[in-house]
Amino acid sequence: MKKALNTTAWDVEWFKRAFTDDGLVLGSKNNKECRIDSIAQSWSVISGAGEAYKAKTAMESLEKYLIDKETGIIKLLDPPFEKSDLKPGYIKSYLPGVRENGGQYTHSAIWAIIAYAGLELNEKAMNYYKMINPIEHSNTNEKAILYKVEPYVIPADVYGASNLLGRGGWTWYTGSSSWFYMAGIEYILGLKIDKRNFEAKTMHSK
Repeated sequence: MKKALNTTAWDVEWFKRAFTDDGLVLGSKNNKECRIDSIAQSWSVISGAGEAYKAKTAMESLEKYLIDKETGIIKLLDPPFEKSDLKPGYIKSYLPGVRENGGQYTHSAIWAIIAYAGLELNEKAMNYYKMINPIEHSNTNEKAILYKVEPYVIPADVYGASNLLGRGGWTWYTGSSSWFYMAGIEYILGLKIDKRNFEAKTMHSK
């Protein structure tokens, strides 16, 4: 599998996202929509399956094409699905830039941050961790009016295109909050909790 991923799935500057049953490719330079997807790039690092040079190059491409520093989001894919013949499933039913269809899907945004930490690009990981923090979308009146949702809750998504750019999506309904916590504690600060050791010490103290 690792050999296939680093050959067939490699697309010169990043990893392809998926192959359909009829042989079409998602996440390739040849696509007009979904040319690049963040999950394949991040997990090439997190999984350890990507060859070192390719994983590093893939994350550079993720930064170049999917991180919108001005809006403060890390997109899942770009460009969004809209008019092409590609059939990625239900996400195409979302408007371009909404949720998985070209917006920030926060799970994948955090995986990108974890991947940067995995490459020991610590300052970059910290900067992007801060960038997607909801408070950074709400620390001025103008930003809060644009963002529209709670500044103290990790959103499942932030919209990434047209007149919805920068608006927060679902809140109070996402497992990405726990990923955000893990990214900060374990991957950026480097603190690992050993549950078994903690329990042993607690029992001994009693």
